[in-house]
Amino acid sequence: MIFDPDTIDIPNSYETLPLKDVKVSHHPAGAPEATPVIVVTLNRPEKHNSFTLEMMHVFEKIYPIFDVDERVKVVVLTGAGKMFCAGADLERGFSGMEKERNKDHRDRYDDEAAAHSPYINPVNTDINSGGRLALAIHRCRKPTIAAMQGSAVGLGMTMSLPAAIRIGCEKSKYGFVFPRRGLTMESSSSFFLPRLIGYSNALYLITTGGTFPPTSPHFGTLFQETYPDPNQIVTRALELATEVAESVSPMASYLSRELMWRNPGSAEETHLIDSAVLYHMFSGKDSKEGIKAFFQKRKPNFNATLEDDAPPSFPWWSDVDTGRRPKASKASKAKL
Repeated sequence: MIFDPDTIDIPNSYETLPLKDVKVSHHPAGAPEATPVIVVTLNRPEKHNSFTLEMMHVFEKIYPIFDVDERVKVVVLTGAGKMFCAGADLERGFSGMEKERNKDHRDRYDDEAAAHSPYINPVNTDINSGGRLALAIHRCRKPTIAAMQGSAVGLGMTMSLPAAIRIGCEKSKYGFVFPRRGLTMESSSSFFLPRLIGYSNALYLITTGGTFPPTSPHFGTLFQETYPDPNQIVTRALELATEVAESVSPMASYLSRELMWRNPGSAEETHLIDSAVLYHMFSGKDSKEGIKAFFQKRKPNFNATLEDDAPPSFPWWSDVDTGRRPKASKASKAKL
């Protein structure tokens, strides 16, 4: 059973949110209200931005808000200091996670859910805290650009896989070191990694557990761009994010990504799905605006939303019961 999505409040400014070890900034920084480009910074530089359960809860809070905030177009994810992310904080550990079982991995836990689902254990309320990090990023309609200005391993790598774009530093090392810690792949990385770089490269990285520069052939095209200077990474990510925010239809971009991720598996089935979506988009407001802006040689003003303008076939996949994305409260929704 899939429950109705929770209603959430959209803040006027993300920079005023009381968050722990994660910083959310507008671009340009200091803007009084949310901007089309939002910067999320892992902010534990003294610990190499090693990831904690508290930080995971922050991501589970902010990404669903980005998802429904129409002011936000693109998210840039980066780290403070010299490293992007050293993986999970092994010193602190993820208290309670060792007690988790398969049936505890659901995004919504309450007495009502427990009464209707055989998979939920209502007793473990301390670990029934939400979905996993990668899914929070993956399910967000707004694309994430991972500006990996420093080295990353383990969870620091898997959190970048749902991003649409990854930019790496040529002086840094990156790797999926799980087998060297006696662990298996996590954060849905066994789904994302082979689809992004192929099974051969993925098997090499996971079999060796080694770390490599972003230009290594073992990464394939995982890093779409690399630069020698760490300071170039965020600068370039913000340039890309601004270009996307100003020039790309959020709905068309999201639906196109979902057509790839939610592909049914055959050319014939894909033809039936993407044709139905495309025919709807031809007559949509964003298509009309995009064509008009092209001929008028100006930036487009795309304003189609999934809530009001989605194709009738959306979603063309079956929802998996990990919880529905929250919906914005119209009463509290921030205005432009």
